[in-house]
Amino acid sequence: MAPQREWFEKDYYKVLGVSQGATDKDITRAYRKLAKQYHPDANPGSEDRFKEISAAYDVLGDADKRKEYDEVRRLGPAASGFGGFGSGAGGAGGFHVDDLSDLLGGIFGRGNRGGGGGFGGAGSAGARAPRKGSDLEAELHLTFEDAANGVTTSVNVISEAQCAVCRGTGAEPGTKATVCPTCGGRGVKDENQGLFSFSQPCPDCGGSGVKIEKPCHHCKGSGVEMRQRQVRVRIPGGVVGGQRIRLKARGAPGRNGGPPGDLFVTVHISPHRIFGRKGKDLTVIVPVTFAEAALGTEIKVPTLTTPVTLKVPPGTKAGRTLRVRGRGVHAPTGVGDLLVTVEVAVPEKLNEEQRKAVEALARVLPPAPREGLGV
Repeated sequence: MAPQREWFEKDYYKVLGVSQGATDKDITRAYRKLAKQYHPDANPGSEDRFKEISAAYDVLGDADKRKEYDEVRRLGPAASGFGGFGSGAGGAGGFHVDDLSDLLGGIFGRGNRGGGGGFGGAGSAGARAPRKGSDLEAELHLTFEDAANGVTTSVNVISEAQCAVCRGTGAEPGTKATVCPTCGGRGVKDENQGLFSFSQPCPDCGGSGVKIEKPCHHCKGSGVEMRQRQVRVRIPGGVVGGQRIRLKARGAPGRNGGPPGDLFVTVHISPHRIFGRKGKDLTVIVPVTFAEAALGTEIKVPTLTTPVTLKVPPGTKAGRTLRVRGRGVHAPTGVGDLLVTVEVAVPEKLNEEQRKAVEALARVLPPAPREGLGV
């Protein structure tokens, strides 16, 4: 994953509440504590804070990304200085760092081989050095039930893969790539500028260090092709819409023996025709008659599994919420409850017998207490 501008702007150590010298265990322990505290199921309304914590752990929880992030933070002021150089020196457009990967690649990709001594030395790791694969994004649409209970499913991902024809060599089958005679396989050419020596990509091999006389007809010499594949995903119960789940090492394959990238799956949840959600609690509205609300009754209410019997106390007012424990969402922080809101059903039309019964009831019931309205 290339360094992002956000790496320069955000202190992920501060987000997790750890020092820069924290161990991997310290970082994991801090993340788990904060994730439990700010998980939307346990703390509704904390989605942004939870995403910020997850983003910080995505970087600091990965040794390679953490190392790269630390370098970005260390060189931040220098990078900022480069960013304003062009406009201060004559206003010819300036040098802007929209993605720090170009800047850092130019600095760290060049090292000394031998006794060059100047910045950039006399060589480079070149394009043949191991490179981590790109991170990938995928969308996953779940039913309300699957999001509440958890599910194992698959997502389709289109990414680079080793060319099936040339097996990643980039050369037409029956031929092979040869070492570039211009750079000797290093992928760079050195240019001496007096006191300093700079390395530039070899113009003959494009920095690859090899020459392919007859490129593969299928991948045009790149050694890779775009291919669709299915990735198994385990979604925990209690996932919320818009949540981004990271699958380590399931992204694009690395180059030249480098590790694969990560896969980030964004979850979308379909609404339910009966139930709603508040964190890890399920919500449902159940209608009752006036007589049931006034006298009390027992009613059956639905759950995501089997119905349960709920006791409605006498004198229950419309809008009152009754709780059925342990019938909510099975989230990592525990099982939620079912919140049943009682709605008193008022018939739109009455027949003659019903009207007489209601009128008789109205004559013996006390009037509604409206004195406090001031009218």
